[in-house]
Amino acid sequence: MHSTPHIVSDVMSHTVAAVGRRAAFKEIVQLMHDWKVSALPVLEGEGRVVGVVSEADLLPKEEFRDSDPDRATQLRRLGDLAKAGGLTAEDLMASPALTVRADATLAQAARAMAHAKVKRLPVVDHVGMLQGIVSRADLLKVFLRDDDEIAEEVRREVVAHLFPATVSAVRVEVRNSVVTLTGHARDTSLVPMAARLVRAVEGVVDVEFELTRSQSPAEPTAAPANGGENLSRA
Repeated sequence: MHSTPHIVSDVMSHTVAAVGRRAAFKEIVQLMHDWKVSALPVLEGEGRVVGVVSEADLLPKEEFRDSDPDRATQLRRLGDLAKAGGLTAEDLMASPALTVRADATLAQAARAMAHAKVKRLPVVDHVGMLQGIVSRADLLKVFLRDDDEIAEEVRREVVAHLFPATVSAVRVEVRNSVVTLTGHARDTSLVPMAARLVRAVEGVVDVEFELTRSQSPAEPTAAPANGGENLSRA
């Protein structure tokens, strides 16, 4: 069975377009066009990431081409005005670069992208050497997992531990990455924990429960959990 991609190295692209500090403006635009990317890592030496140049860094040159901004605009957008006069990657790049390690979790990478409002992150090793690139699209690959793969992982990693077969009869069904746990469980107080663990499985969109409490041999007939109603969600 294909293992769940839990870290950046599982989904990142290893082939990366990058430029050096002295790359010319037109060279940067051409490389973005050829590779169909919106940003490029800027490297020095043997491949250490020192910055990132993006489409947003290039646009001020066009924006201010035929305008003479007033003083208020000049003060408010000093950085953009400086980039409008930039000629090389070193003039234009954002530095230090926002990067991510290959062993970071997909959730950590997603949070970094969301916080910085960027579409991709250079992946670096412990000394900042470029290893790859990870994009928003790469992080979404986990939602392409087959339903059967997700179901098998939920059975193995969640149900087998929380609802062992010797005392429970919990079935796992997955449709369009939505997990449903049905059947009978001795301890339905574990449902909130099960919900958290199932949602932590890569590729899961949501989880639903249709569980009733099963009785132990020493107990009288037990009523279904939740006051006689099935637990449909958690």
